[in-house]
Amino acid sequence: MVVENGISAESIQGVTWRKASASIGSGECVEAAGLGGGSVALRNSRFPEGPALVFTRGEWSAFLVGAKADEFDCLEV
Repeated sequence: MVVENGISAESIQGVTWRKASASIGSGECVEAAGLGGGSVALRNSRFPEGPALVFTRGEWSAFLVGAKADEFDCLEV
């Protein structure tokens, strides 16, 4: 199966979608699923049928490093 950005999240089979424990109950959750080859898919838990955004291992790693370093704190609303 080829998984690309904007694909229906429902069509991504055989993965476990996970969300942060801090988001449970708030209704504003982003879920992530590991894909083959180290890629990661993200979806909005309120709309689990899709679309999903897909990131390579390198893109996901760079994002996590930046998030842990508070580089995205300026985006808070």
